[in-house]
Amino acid sequence: MKQLFTFLFFISFLVPAALNAQQKTDTVKTKESYGLRVGVDLSKPVISFLDDKSKGLELVGDMRILNNYYAAVELGFEDKISEEDYMNYTTKGSYIKVGVNYNAYKNWIGMTNEIYVGARYGFGLFNQTLNSYTPNVKGTYFIPVEVLPNTEFKDLSAHWAELVFGIKAETFKNLYLGFSFSFKTMISTKEPTNFKNLYVPGFNRVYLNDTGFGLNYTLSYLIPIIKKEK
Repeated sequence: MKQLFTFLFFISFLVPAALNAQQKTDTVKTKESYGLRVGVDLSKPVISFLDDKSKGLELVGDMRILNNYYAAVELGFEDKISEEDYMNYTTKGSYIKVGVNYNAYKNWIGMTNEIYVGARYGFGLFNQTLNSYTPNVKGTYFIPVEVLPNTEFKDLSAHWAELVFGIKAETFKNLYLGFSFSFKTMISTKEPTNFKNLYVPGFNRVYLNDTGFGLNYTLSYLIPIIKKEK
């Protein structure tokens, strides 16, 4: 009996010590970087190189403001010649988009990848130049003749909203590759008389019901500012 009490006495010390050690192991703290991530949309320089009718550049940036929330901004410019069935026109201007992303991906310890959904407000200032148009003449009696007015419409603007889905993956230390798809809807736009804004910098092609779509492929670098324990 005395040996049994001695055994229980030691067990009473060992069990709490083991539980305490396990609790410390389960609550190991890690640090995550919070900072400014800046980059570029790779698709626009590639398109500019392959297509002499399209020039543009877009810079992107985001900053982690909460555990899964990021403030985001994109800004850029475009100079593009577009051809429709009966007209040829040039759009030139700049734009900015601001919003927020929510990261729905649960990372392993030490990882900072993203699968996110976001929202943007976009604003663009641009000019349109009607280079040429061909009147749509019915029948074959009159031969349609191309008209070259070279008419420029200045000080145009557009406001729109976007719903964004995307991913960002850390390929090397603090270096990220990303891809995103966006659905856009026009809020308001300033148009010239007798000419519709069929293309808007930052919005892209304006489809029926004033909707549009966008794709981008980004390369960005995270500049760490602070590290917080998780």
